[in-house]
Amino acid sequence: MKLFFLLVLMTTLIACKTGSVKRTDHSVPVIFDTDIGPDYDDVGAIALLHAMADSGECTILATMASNKHDRIAAVLSVLNTYFNRPDIPVGVIRGDAVDMKAPQKWDSLIVANYPHAIKTNEQAEDALKLYRKILAAQPDTSVTIVTVGFLSNMANLLASGPDEYTPLPGKALVAKKVKQLVCMAGRFDGEMGRFKEFNVVKDLTASKITFDEWPTAIVFSGFEIGVNIHTGLPIVNSDIAHSPVKDAFARSIPLDPNDKYGRMSWDETAVLVAVRGYQKYFDTVQGKMICYEDGTNGWNTAGARDCYLTQKMPAPDMEKLINDLIMHQPVQRK
Repeated sequence: MKLFFLLVLMTTLIACKTGSVKRTDHSVPVIFDTDIGPDYDDVGAIALLHAMADSGECTILATMASNKHDRIAAVLSVLNTYFNRPDIPVGVIRGDAVDMKAPQKWDSLIVANYPHAIKTNEQAEDALKLYRKILAAQPDTSVTIVTVGFLSNMANLLASGPDEYTPLPGKALVAKKVKQLVCMAGRFDGEMGRFKEFNVVKDLTASKITFDEWPTAIVFSGFEIGVNIHTGLPIVNSDIAHSPVKDAFARSIPLDPNDKYGRMSWDETAVLVAVRGYQKYFDTVQGKMICYEDGTNGWNTAGARDCYLTQKMPAPDMEKLINDLIMHQPVQRK
């Protein structure tokens, strides 16, 4: 018996040292959908996602791009490779879509300095086909989709028809396979109905289709949540070396005086809630998102499908939590 416990202890110590992690029964299957480029909180968000995957909290099914700038697939490949998951599928939207690069040029910086197998968008998969293939293969009502960019892929998915992966049309496929959509979009404080939130208005047609027709629960992390949570300075000021996450924040933070305390953390809050749930960190208001023709949003309190987050954990505590996850370093996997 003593020998048995000694072997268990040795195995545990080895696992901790190497960082090897097995998927648990409670691991959340996640598809991450991003416009990564115009802002760099997406970099923090994907770092959070990999950190929680390394702790067995989630399984990353795919990283999808709702933006089609010419470096976006390579950027996702860099970050997945850095976190020792180079085989995570990368999907890029095809056809008519938003095309926005990073004004701080952090994207070209990391693409030039870090390994990545996917060099061009053409080498990535078609996001719509990849969505349908992945969802068709998953257990019913199991998948969490988290969008931290434009809703273009969501609208395309809803409008899609039967294919080689499943006879189900898009809306039925979503209803059958998706547990929830967690969405960084909209604004739900005093500016509701007057403010045009970036992720909503950049592809307004797709946003309205998604919010009007989505068949499962939607959790919204609105503009007012992330704007008060500033992160990124700890990794910039750390002795961590050769990190694309650090490089993105270090390049970008000094270029905007609004970021002197760190970058606003819109996308990180959505990813955190997608994996861990909101209960420890936020309260919620139940209802249904209203997307108006002018790009502003409202809220139908009589609705039951959706909820939006309201602050519960103090911002400094949330900042420490997110910063700790952003600073997570890659682990070795067999």
